[in-house]
Amino acid sequence: MPTVDNLLALKELTPTTLPTKLNTFYILSGILYTIRELLTSPGQNVKNYISENRSRLVKPIIFIIITSLIYSLVNHFFHIEEGYVNYKEAKKSATVVIFKWIQDHYGYANIIMGLFIAFWTKIFFKKYGYNFFEILILLCFVMGMGMLILAVFSIIQGITHINLMQIGGILSLIYATWAIGQFFDKKKIANYFKALVSYILGMTTFFLLAITSGTIIDLIIKH
Repeated sequence: MPTVDNLLALKELTPTTLPTKLNTFYILSGILYTIRELLTSPGQNVKNYISENRSRLVKPIIFIIITSLIYSLVNHFFHIEEGYVNYKEAKKSATVVIFKWIQDHYGYANIIMGLFIAFWTKIFFKKYGYNFFEILILLCFVMGMGMLILAVFSIIQGITHINLMQIGGILSLIYATWAIGQFFDKKKIANYFKALVSYILGMTTFFLLAITSGTIIDLIIKH
């Protein structure tokens, strides 16, 4: 027998709202499916996305932005990063402003960082023939999963008050190493080492550039 809630729900499904609701459902189910595939066999699934079927997984840019947003929401709710660094209380400088922007815009910051990681990955895995943008697609998926790993550990830390973010960071790095190495050739042990080095070099380059840019801007302003 129809209930009031059911009738109200049906009433909301108008020609105007139906496409939006279906699109939201499609994105949510697509993200859940993408997460499952990236947890089981990230390398092969991203290969398939690039070479065969781009409809099975969520688009990489959408994936990394949404997963970064999820981490940001969890972080703001539990105030996790405030226990490590508080940019509001730090001395104002261009470097502080840059890192505050990174903290407030993880989605865009991860895409920019991905450019640097892709650069080093391209150098270390040049013989495999993947172009820069194909590697960037891989990294959007990999870094998105890294954000989800950090989000999970942030939730656990927020509930238990046990410091777990370092473990989350290590696991996200291990996942990235495994996923990248598997993408190129999972049978070669050396690929996992090269994946780790290229990932660390990319992150280091990104943060060094941020610090250098902030320092240069501060010097210019002072003079």
